[in-house]
Amino acid sequence: MIRRILAAAVAVAIIAAGVALYTPDADQNTLRARYLASPGDLRTIEGTSLHVRDTGPRDAPALILLHGFGSSLHTWEPWARALDSTYRVIRFDLPGSGLSAPDPTGDYADMRSMQLLATLMDTLGLRRATLIGNSMGGRIAWSFAARYPERVEKLVLISPDGFASPGFEYGKPAEVPFALSMMRYVMPMPLLRMSLEPAYADRRTMTDSLATRYYDLMLAPGARDAMLQRMRQTILTDPVPQLQKIQAPTLLLWGQQDAMIPFSNAADYTKALPHATLVPLPNVGHLPFEESPDASLVPLLRFLRGAN
Repeated sequence: MIRRILAAAVAVAIIAAGVALYTPDADQNTLRARYLASPGDLRTIEGTSLHVRDTGPRDAPALILLHGFGSSLHTWEPWARALDSTYRVIRFDLPGSGLSAPDPTGDYADMRSMQLLATLMDTLGLRRATLIGNSMGGRIAWSFAARYPERVEKLVLISPDGFASPGFEYGKPAEVPFALSMMRYVMPMPLLRMSLEPAYADRRTMTDSLATRYYDLMLAPGARDAMLQRMRQTILTDPVPQLQKIQAPTLLLWGQQDAMIPFSNAADYTKALPHATLVPLPNVGHLPFEESPDASLVPLLRFLRGAN
């Protein structure tokens, strides 16, 4: 009897704690008021509402920037401000990220992301562009360059994802721990900050305003469900055969203090990519465009201005 009473008391306590910590979706209109530059930045591409920011001269060389998992087009803001006086800079939130709606097809595989990218380029009148991708966005960028070589002028990969790692084996869906799946219901700000801080070599980069932006956009309607689905639908294959197909001149930028995808992984890419140049970034983590935008722009600009 006492055991039953204790068990019931524990159950009630867990439920009460869950109710107290429950984190609902944010209001979409409030998020748009804070983070949408113009209503025209919401575009329908293949039936999916995408948040697209297109700045700079329309006749300039085009750069398309692809963000990483759990991020948004806002992550590129320091670079975009420096680049869009000379280049046409195009950033977009992948479906279910930032201000882009979840994909109504429910498909978050890389092939779907590449299809959306190709259609977006067609919609914007771009036959070719330079792709710049970070982490998951890097994986989508190099996959696109291998599949559509005629559409990629140059390729910039910043700590790209793609090789097997703990929890991400070839040929198997990614493991989604139960605790992570609970973020759909409970996501306190301190927990988010704790998960983001390892992305920076200098933890002071994670300011209150930056953390708030990440937090707000992860609470966009349907965003957490989309993130979990994207993880579950990610099935890696050995990237070497695809990487070896890439003919576009390629720049690899990698923070030497990257705690998310370690700098040692750069050797896998330099071995497989026939036209790659590696530039290590000292004292920088996973997000150099946020943590050290001025220093990381130097090799990027040198590469963009160089001969093909």
